[in-house]
Amino acid sequence: MRGWCLKDPIKLRYEVSKEDQIPILASWLSEPGILRWFPMVNQLEIEDACKVWIGYFAKTYGSSFTVWDGEEIVGFFNFYLSPVQKLRHQSLFSIIVHPGKRGQGIGTQMLKELKNKAKNDFGLSLLHLEVYRENPARKLYLAEGFEEYGVHVDFLKEEDGTYRDKILMQQWL
Repeated sequence: MRGWCLKDPIKLRYEVSKEDQIPILASWLSEPGILRWFPMVNQLEIEDACKVWIGYFAKTYGSSFTVWDGEEIVGFFNFYLSPVQKLRHQSLFSIIVHPGKRGQGIGTQMLKELKNKAKNDFGLSLLHLEVYRENPARKLYLAEGFEEYGVHVDFLKEEDGTYRDKILMQQWL
C-alpha cells in the first residue's frame, strides 16, 4: 500500500552537559525569536542563566543534559533539583531545541527521555514547568500529558510596558 507514513525517529544521544557548551546555549537564547520565551533581556542575564543551567546543575547534580543528533547538538534540558529533602520528589525543568531543528519531533523525543530520566535516574515523581501563554511549545506539553494548574497573571513586564502571563504546568510520573 502506498501512502503517508511516519518518518523513523531521530536517534538522539543524551550526555551530561559540559561548561564548554555554555556559549552554544547562550547563542540560542540570544536569538530574538527564542528570547521571547525566556525572561532574560540582555547578554549578561543570558550568560548568567546558562551558567546556572549548565555550570551549576551539571556539576552539582549531573542534571543538565546536552542532546546530540550524531555530532550536532540539537537540544538541552535540565532539572532544577532541590537539596531540601521534602522537595526532592519534584523538579522544575527547562528545555530548548536548536532553533533550526524545531518541528521535527526532537522536542517530543526529548520530553520522553526527560521524563524517563526524571523518574528512573533522579527518583522524581512530579515534573513542573513554566511557559508563557503564547509560547507554541505549550501545545507540545499538553500533548505530552502536562496539565495546567495555575496562572501568574501579568508575571513578566516587557521592555515596552506590556505584561505577559506565565502558565504553570505539571505532570505526575
